Amino acid sequence: MAPAPPATTPIAVSAKPKQPSYITGHRKRLRDRFRVGGADPLPDYELLELLLFRSLKNGDVKPVAHRLIQTFGDFNRVISAPIERLKKVEGVGPEVALDLKLVEASAHRLSQGKVLRRPVLSSWGALLDYCRVAMAHRETEQFRILFLDRKNVLIADEMQARGTVDHVPVYPREVIKRALDLNASALILVHNHPSGDPTPSTADIAMTEEVARACAAVGITIHDHLIVGKSKEVSFKSEGYL
Repeated sequence: MAPAPPATTPIAVSAKPKQPSYITGHRKRLRDRFRVGGADPLPDYELLELLLFRSLKNGDVKPVAHRLIQTFGDFNRVISAPIERLKKVEGVGPEVALDLKLVEASAHRLSQGKVLRRPVLSSWGALLDYCRVAMAHRETEQFRILFLDRKNVLIADEMQARGTVDHVPVYPREVIKRALDLNASALILVHNHPSGDPTPSTADIAMTEEVARACAAVGITIHDHLIVGKSKEVSFKSEGYL
């Protein structure tokens, strides 16, 4: 008879370490506060914590949230920050940075849905909200054009140029070419001032006049030029520049 095989000692499987109870409790309390009161009562860092809970399943995310606010200034500037800069913040890896950019993209798509394919002159408030979401918290200047059809329905919104912290190049010939390609009848020009102050510069006024002359030559109307600051906008039409 063959000898019985030697008895084997069971291999112990180490249990997955549990989160400290104070972290689990904090996450639950913060979620409950949001569930009951929504986002308005929450400071920026706590709203960021709620987002970080989704990406960072374990550990205390409060220090990461504070570092993000300290680096970029506020919640809006955090989610608007370039992904490469986000990844440089301690505790923020590629997955966390991507999740934050998805939040930004979702907000942009939501606000865009309220104005695209709709008459923009009769929904001006929604248009301003959309411009704020898209541009108010950028670190560099961007120049966008809203293209309208004969009924002033928004048919396209395109970023034409990116610039520096205080300048963005605009070429009237390219503006006209794209408007003709889209068969647009009217335009609204939009750009941001990363400084937060939307007061038009001398260069802004001169560029607007140059684009307006080029558009008038081919029968395209410019309804307005909006400069988006951090907390308010300036309308060239309202200020008498157009």
